[in-house]
Amino acid sequence: MNASYDLHPDRFATGAIGEPGQRVFFLQAVEDDEVVTLRVEKQQVAALAEYLAGILADLPPAEPVAPTEADLVEPLTPAWTVGALAVAYDESSDRVLIVAEELVALDDDTGEPEEEPASARFHVTRAQVTGFIRRAVEVVRAGRPRCIICGRPMDPGGHVCPRSNGHSSR
Repeated sequence: MNASYDLHPDRFATGAIGEPGQRVFFLQAVEDDEVVTLRVEKQQVAALAEYLAGILADLPPAEPVAPTEADLVEPLTPAWTVGALAVAYDESSDRVLIVAEELVALDDDTGEPEEEPASARFHVTRAQVTGFIRRAVEVVRAGRPRCIICGRPMDPGGHVCPRSNGHSSR
């Protein structure tokens, strides 16, 4: 079983490494000297940013975070891969709670997890959420360009658009 975490981070960030189409995405929280890095999917980063923006839209504005405070820091070794994310706003502490649950294999016979998944609870400020959203949008948009016809990512060597029945490439 992997480690679980419960942090009130000084920094909360997202980022990716690698070439477009081959990137690996991360969530990261830093509290004092503890750095917790989790591997996520691009779609999880995009969905989390969109959901967090909706939460912030219902709250008073927060002080913005400097852009460097939303960047990843070393080490970039993920503790585990995220399977599910949940979000809640805690009015009493004026923090957003982001809960990540580890992706674990399911037993073929029962369909139940083979082991108890680890979890990470990040209690982040609205200012950190604002910085996270800004950075998440940048990271997601930095991927491969999209085909204007089908919307799928275009590979550097060309793109055979399914809407053209494979007869033309862009």
